[in-house]
Amino acid sequence: MSNIPAFGLGTFRLQGQVVIDAVRNALELGYRAIDTAQIYGNEAEVGEAIAASGVRREDLFLTTKIWVDNAARDKLAPSLEESLAKLRTDYVDLTLIHWPAPGKGVSIDESMTALADAKARGLTRQIGISNFNIALTKEAMAAVGKDAIATNQIELSPYLQNRKLVSFLQGEGIHVTSYMTLAYGKVLGDPVIGAIAQRHQATPAQVVLAWALQLGYSVIPSSTKRENLASNLLARTLRLTDDDMAQIAALERNGREVSPDGLAPAWD
Repeated sequence: MSNIPAFGLGTFRLQGQVVIDAVRNALELGYRAIDTAQIYGNEAEVGEAIAASGVRREDLFLTTKIWVDNAARDKLAPSLEESLAKLRTDYVDLTLIHWPAPGKGVSIDESMTALADAKARGLTRQIGISNFNIALTKEAMAAVGKDAIATNQIELSPYLQNRKLVSFLQGEGIHVTSYMTLAYGKVLGDPVIGAIAQRHQATPAQVVLAWALQLGYSVIPSSTKRENLASNLLARTLRLTDDDMAQIAALERNGREVSPDGLAPAWD
């Protein structure tokens, strides 16, 4: 089993000084896992904020993701070395193939094998996948062995619960990391979530994050507001009842927010 932190800071869409401030605030508040990606264009700023924070490298868990243009065997490790230079570190804790990109002509076997080689070289401590469906996860498992795959980071929210894929991953012992857990904020206005939040004297965001944590997923919510970063952390101590969990389970509506043409697989 992987040892991926349950709670981290996502940096998708955060740029420049905004991401520097978000990472600084998060680290000051006690976050120790930071999730970035080559395509986010913010690895250097994340690295700058970490360096300025004074937090020891061994106390951090850094994740980045290989962009599809770098998935080929000859490009993957050099691109990861560039990411390390930007992040000002000798290694990342986790590196994911960001999208399977079936249309890009690089096989899953090639990219996963190259990623495993990068791990063997010490560039990354763990490896994994992101946005892979069941069939492609099976291909990744065939390439490197299922025990090598630390997580599949997938879009997952009360409106997109991805039960078939989650059930498969958990059956194989592959950890689930949820992104877009708040569905771009759409679930925060949901009356069911709101009523649960009121009962627990919590925020809707805390309820949704607690729901994902109780299902065993890791979460990586992002925020540009320090008070929201602090508030989100409190989800770790919020315990939802079986009834709360059942009410949220009933919100499933296949509400997918992210499915870029040419990158996304055929979803399960």
